[in-house]
Amino acid sequence: MLSFLRKNAGTWLIKGILGAIVVVFVFWGVGSFRNESNAWVAKINGETVSAEQYNEAYNTLIQRYRSAYGQRFNDEMIKMLNLKQQALNQLIEKQLLLNEAGRLKFMVSSDELIDSIRTMTVFQNNGVFDEKRYRAVLTQNRLTPESFEKIQKELLLVDKLRSFVIDSVHVSENEIMEWFNWKHTSMQIDYALVDPAQLTDIVVNDDEIGKYFEEHRDEFKTEPKRIARYIEIKSATFADQVAITEDEIKAYYETHSAEFEKPKTVEARHILFRLAQDASAEAVEKSRIKALDVLKLIKDGKDFAELAKQYSDDPAKENGGYLGEFKKEDMVQPFSEKAFSMKAGEISDPVRTQFGWHIIKVEKINEPSTQTLDQASQGIRKKLTDERAGNMAFDAATTLGEKIMDINSFEKAAEEGKYTITITEPFTRKGPKEMAAAPKFAETVFSLEKDSISDVLDLGEGRYSLVQVMDIIPETIPELQAIKEAVRAAALKGKQQNQAAEIAAKILEAVKQGKTMAAAGAQKGVKTATTEFFERNGRIAEIGYEPEVIKTAFDLSLEKKVADATIKGQKGYYVIAFKDRKAADPAGLEKEKDQILQTLKSQKQNQVFQKLLETIRKASDIQISKSFT
Repeated sequence: MLSFLRKNAGTWLIKGILGAIVVVFVFWGVGSFRNESNAWVAKINGETVSAEQYNEAYNTLIQRYRSAYGQRFNDEMIKMLNLKQQALNQLIEKQLLLNEAGRLKFMVSSDELIDSIRTMTVFQNNGVFDEKRYRAVLTQNRLTPESFEKIQKELLLVDKLRSFVIDSVHVSENEIMEWFNWKHTSMQIDYALVDPAQLTDIVVNDDEIGKYFEEHRDEFKTEPKRIARYIEIKSATFADQVAITEDEIKAYYETHSAEFEKPKTVEARHILFRLAQDASAEAVEKSRIKALDVLKLIKDGKDFAELAKQYSDDPAKENGGYLGEFKKEDMVQPFSEKAFSMKAGEISDPVRTQFGWHIIKVEKINEPSTQTLDQASQGIRKKLTDERAGNMAFDAATTLGEKIMDINSFEKAAEEGKYTITITEPFTRKGPKEMAAAPKFAETVFSLEKDSISDVLDLGEGRYSLVQVMDIIPETIPELQAIKEAVRAAALKGKQQNQAAEIAAKILEAVKQGKTMAAAGAQKGVKTATTEFFERNGRIAEIGYEPEVIKTAFDLSLEKKVADATIKGQKGYYVIAFKDRKAADPAGLEKEKDQILQTLKSQKQNQVFQKLLETIRKASDIQISKSFT
């Protein structure tokens, strides 16, 4: 059996996510490692992580996020998620864990390896391991049997090590009780809120505007800009010159059968409450409570998409949390497990993943299917036509580029080739407005000197361009007169903030000297109030979600009745004082006991495993290549 599997082996699986098959590598944005076959990015106790391994891990992450976010996934999101560092950390951690597993003499038997492969759903047809499907997946992912066996064995070794470490983790009755009490103790406070926006009697004169401008000149600095001209060559122009035969269509269908076997997919939205993987138990629970508060709003009839825009910590929030259509292996567990167990229209309870807590709404379920040759024929014809037309467009662009260099004239080359030259408006690093692939276009232009001409630039969707930089407009600080109203608004806002802070400080001082909150607030014309009881990880009904107010409130007591300082919140400056504290009701423990047990156990297991990683890392010799940027 093992011999058979070695002839038909597998795939790269992201750490801890068995069954996730990597799609076609795109090698996008890997910088200096792109063409260095002998380059290394890291050395761990003498073991080398090659540029090829890094590229593979990095592009696996890229493709996963592209599958989830589609055209919304861009360079800015790559930087925000720090995918390059994520990929490197994964590789380093994997090697450290493999070293530790080897030190502890862990082994993976042939039977264990075989069973793990046969149970992967991606290789199954109707729940049974399918040799044809197996071969198709391998071919589609350009993988060798040897690499699959090695990688899968490594994953099983790491899984054994993790189980060995975390199986000893236990949660005591006292820990459960302490957590319950901590979570459900509630507070009541008196507070005053000084809202800067309510200080409408404040004005700024010309002298103040001028002074503010001089002190904050850099805030009004314009972005550097470029003006460019370009020639665009589209593959659609060459489509009529392409002829695809029926034999070619049939051959493609037979050699790419996996493309026409569509697995079950789900279309879903989500709201993410982001958490660090090593977040404290307090932070985890606080985030979960926030998720439950939002879930209640959904159950009360609030629109899911609108709530995603308001509360989600994920880039998909701009699209109402919509993730598009995805396969089970495209998403991390247990997100994928939950989404694929739900019905269309169903909304989940909060689900914890390495990214935080998710509320999932399944929009649509697409069952698995296989296209026949007749059904696939039109799509194949279009794909082959687009590919060949795209090749012809690229060749034409390359020829045009050579022509420009030969005659040293952008205009004459365009004229001889009967191409149209388009001149942009001045644009920033975001690129020309309403241009597809604008950030990529801008990245190229900003890397060139004035009058320089780019190589052929692939803008996607069968469009190729040659670009020349016409003008470079440096960043500058405009004259005050040109932006006076913007400066006035900024100066006014700053003055309101300062005055609000001063008023709040005076109210705080009065309360510390013995005045009631109501009396101190009335003296300054500020409304005061007393809150209802609120829990540590909840919202304050009268105030909303103000983490710093809540955190400070739970530090107060009969011995320390007033906060040390004012608190800057979303609406303004708060002054708070202790009113009352209420202990958790023990009657509610039994209902939550199992959930608390699982939460604490999961947190302790993650902490123990992360501690192991930290210990191994500190004791290891890790070198990072200077070329890694």
